Amino acid sequence: MNTMTDTENNTKTPETVETPETPVNEAVTQEIAEETTPIQAVESEAEGEEPQTRAGMNWFVLRVASNKEDYVKAALDRKVEIEAMQHLVGRIMVPTEKTKTLSKTGKAKITETKLYPGYIFVEMKLEEQRISQDIFFLIKETTGVGDFVGTAGKPTPMSTDEVDKMLFDSQAPDEVTEVRLEFAVGDHVNIKEGPFMGYEGTVDQIYPDKGVVRVLATVFGRQTQIEIEYWMIEKAE
Repeated sequence: MNTMTDTENNTKTPETVETPETPVNEAVTQEIAEETTPIQAVESEAEGEEPQTRAGMNWFVLRVASNKEDYVKAALDRKVEIEAMQHLVGRIMVPTEKTKTLSKTGKAKITETKLYPGYIFVEMKLEEQRISQDIFFLIKETTGVGDFVGTAGKPTPMSTDEVDKMLFDSQAPDEVTEVRLEFAVGDHVNIKEGPFMGYEGTVDQIYPDKGVVRVLATVFGRQTQIEIEYWMIEKAE
């Protein structure tokens, strides 16, 4: 989306929330024209599979306070259920990415990172191209909520491509099998620990499952292949 103005409502002044300075992911910043056609619900080919967008609804981006994404999502889910407004508000998403890293002892640790810090995604139905007053106050009176992303002072529906990417990113696998190391083949690195400490070299091969990196370094005047644990090297400046 391009530069966007926040939803305005003169009926009630919403709680002031500091919006994040970090630019939102490309999927959210993609330009959307004012005349964007609302996304229609996509019929699932597989019986029982969740459609991309539920009938009569569209996806919208909501600014929230940094590090409050999970809190806001949980609060909104609870309010929608209590007020029985599932016909106006559908899914609420906080897309994350799970990665596996290895500690010095070789133990695997799962890290979950938010892909769009400071934003959550709300599937919602508009009434006459506006948020209903009930939904507006339900959302705006939630601690940590800012404003909807939109143009001309109105929430702007996400495009089909943006929704596809957001939903794909939101998939949270039950098990993460791939170990991600911070190095890539060709990186120039320094060896900071072990018997080859002080040498420099180039990453030649990576073995994520073992947490081992093979480095090509010049030792005693000749090029040598050194297999070393990833935490014993660092990227050279």
